[in-house]
Amino acid sequence: MKANQLKKGSAFELDGNKYLVTSVQTQSPSARGGNTLYKVTARDVVSKQKFDKTFKGDETVQEMELVRRAVQLLYAEADSTTFMDNESYEQYTADNHLIESDRTYLCEGIDIMALLSDGSLLGVELPGTVVMTITECAPSIKGASASARTKPATLTTGLVVQVPEYLSPGESIKISTATGEFVSRA
Repeated sequence: MKANQLKKGSAFELDGNKYLVTSVQTQSPSARGGNTLYKVTARDVVSKQKFDKTFKGDETVQEMELVRRAVQLLYAEADSTTFMDNESYEQYTADNHLIESDRTYLCEGIDIMALLSDGSLLGVELPGTVVMTITECAPSIKGASASARTKPATLTTGLVVQVPEYLSPGESIKISTATGEFVSRA
């Protein structure tokens, strides 16, 4: 697999270690003939250590076999989160630091894909948007729909996002899991 094909959620092997990609940044060269660079942030599957490496687009890495399974959130504890396979009812437990960036979007009823290798959970893949309920924010302002001002709102999982002033506690909204921003009312 070429480095320019790596994306969040893909897995690869390098120097005998297995890695799960958590983010990829593309850097285009300003000079002619320069190679596009891909800054890959990954997590070692075994040691859970963070790994940063910059690849040229034509460099190759060995792709690792990944299985994606539909799961649902069962429960979250202080140090781990447990998911259940929707078909086999098998349970998978992930250390919270493994899914740290995704934890604030995990709530009941969302479609989650588990990323598995050799029967162990490496991470989760979230849908593009999730629906959550506002638990607290400043009171809504009458006639605020004409303005583009925002206010902070706390959601059911503790995530704080900027929302339009006309929204009030108890309303359901869509949040982008890629950017963490308000998308629309649900």
